[in-house]
Amino acid sequence: MKIIENDKIHEKLYIEKLENGLTVMVIPRKNVRKKYIICGPNFGSIDNKFIIPGKEQATELPDGVAHFLEHKMFEQKSGVNSLDTLTALGVNANAYTTNDHTAYLYEATDNFYDALDEYMDYIQNPYYTDENVEKEKGIIGQEINMYQDYPEWQVYLNAIKCMYKNLPIRVDIAGSIDSISKITKEMLYDCYNNFYTPSNMVMVICGDFEPEKIIEEIRKRITIKENKELPKRIYPEEPEEINQKEMVVKMQLSNPLFAIGFKDKVEGNMVKKHIAIDILLNTLFGESSKLYRELSEKNLLLGTLDLEYDYSKEYAYVLITGQSREPEKVIKRINQEIENAIKNGINQEDFSRNKKKIYGNHILEYNSVEETSRMFLVDYFKGVNSFDYLEEFDQVTQEYAEKVLKEVLTSEKEVTSVVLGDEQ
Repeated sequence: MKIIENDKIHEKLYIEKLENGLTVMVIPRKNVRKKYIICGPNFGSIDNKFIIPGKEQATELPDGVAHFLEHKMFEQKSGVNSLDTLTALGVNANAYTTNDHTAYLYEATDNFYDALDEYMDYIQNPYYTDENVEKEKGIIGQEINMYQDYPEWQVYLNAIKCMYKNLPIRVDIAGSIDSISKITKEMLYDCYNNFYTPSNMVMVICGDFEPEKIIEEIRKRITIKENKELPKRIYPEEPEEINQKEMVVKMQLSNPLFAIGFKDKVEGNMVKKHIAIDILLNTLFGESSKLYRELSEKNLLLGTLDLEYDYSKEYAYVLITGQSREPEKVIKRINQEIENAIKNGINQEDFSRNKKKIYGNHILEYNSVEETSRMFLVDYFKGVNSFDYLEEFDQVTQEYAEKVLKEVLTSEKEVTSVVLGDEQ
């Protein structure tokens, strides 16, 4: 067992790779009642083309298979839904699908090990039939239609479509009504058997556990012993330039929504860059920034700006979203603020204050067993250990942040997405 200790927060991470290839990570928390477990494969919505070992021809999936598979994992051959079983035990269970991974989780204060029996059972024993796959198409179809009516989702997805021309990140994670109509049980089994193999999965556990003992409990419940070779993933070539500059649509809403995106490259120290961009975004547009106060005082901004930097091994982007009665004015002022910062630099005091704030917020995430577990799982799929962020904060200087500002927040990489009301 590998043990990594971080002196800054006095946390220990225990990592063990089991015989079947499953990586288990344990973050023990003494005298904490809540226990949390999350596990899943490095398989998400963008993994829709791959070559299965032993085959020459590539398998190409319709959009939405990873999300569809996640929905079907709870259904058991007995006719019982595992989510209902877990809920009856008094635990809070859920699952989700992203662009690059899928995850299954639950949190509990009592009955953790009874829930673990069910949890390990349904993750390792999928049950797909022609009938239950067809039934699920109707359920997911309703979900797709619902999200199409959400302006918040559309302003986000349209920004992604503006940035990306070919990469499947530009497609709704759930797919479309047309694409899910093509999904079969054979596709689901193919994906499960090739991507839900233990060597492509990670499990993170946080709570009052003895690492050796909880890992032994996991071992007892493992039925999948095989450590298989993984498929070769095939992604379309994505140009560095953006796909289109802007997209404006109309929907039923009272006040317009807007998103400003910047397409980035996955290169260099992504942890250090991520920290720098978080500091920059908060310094320029956060609640304590001069621009935010100005926009709020002029009633140009309704609520706060959502500031995000997201990256995986295949993509990276900045997204600034908000709501305004006059989005074009807000977008213009945001761009002016970026241009000014590129030209004149950023205020040293503001940079220092926001750096401390973001570091503090990051430390606070470790107070939650849920946030800690999800952080380590998400970072693992990026090839990162979450403790790396704590070590890299000291390396992010104002000079480095201003260099990142000039490289990432440029007009050539910028897109805008706006959702207006029907009457506007």
